[in-house]
Amino acid sequence: MRPLSMSHASEECAGSKPRRIRWLLAITVLGAVLGIAIILFLGVGRWLFVEDPLEKAQAIVVLSGRLPMRAIEAARLYNRGYAAEVWLTRPSEPAASLQAMHIAYLSEDFFNSRVLMHEGVPVTAIRVLEPSVENTVDELRAAAAELERENGAAVIIVTTKAHTRRVRTLWREVSGGRRRAIVRAAANDPFEQGRWWRTTRDALEVVREVLGLLNAWAGLPLRPSR
Repeated sequence: MRPLSMSHASEECAGSKPRRIRWLLAITVLGAVLGIAIILFLGVGRWLFVEDPLEKAQAIVVLSGRLPMRAIEAARLYNRGYAAEVWLTRPSEPAASLQAMHIAYLSEDFFNSRVLMHEGVPVTAIRVLEPSVENTVDELRAAAAELERENGAAVIIVTTKAHTRRVRTLWREVSGGRRRAIVRAAANDPFEQGRWWRTTRDALEVVREVLGLLNAWAGLPLRPSR
């Protein structure tokens, strides 16, 4: 009987080895996946922030939002001689909703133009692009169309740090590669790309930009709500 018991124990031991190996492999793979996820999580803020080298262009385009930060940066670039004009966009909201209620509203382009003039940009160098826009895609389409009409080679697009990668991605989509965009971020943007998870503002920006990029890569199936 003893030889049989020893044989049975030997078989159990031999069978447990593959199970231990499988568990070790599973734990190793799980640890590697978790490590990659942590690296991606910590690094996504830096990845979102991209800029192109500055050079002279047809115009400086101020994307809507984050008043007065983007307009201040555009004025700084204008005063350094990078372009002869600054182009603004006109968001359709909240002007349309307020107009329906017969409430007067001074649009965002009005305030952006005042910031530009305060920072030394002459009113003759400021232009508001048509038509009115609902989102970043509309803004870039308006800028690309105007650049093509003027037969210009490039525009400088001023936005905020976390928004730069999505702007660059969307520009390739709307311009068809016929014109160039030099994407720049406002120098005084407080976004902390290396520690974006520490404030609600930065965390929300990262989430919005990642989702926006996924939408752009998917061919823009999601449209702005009305």
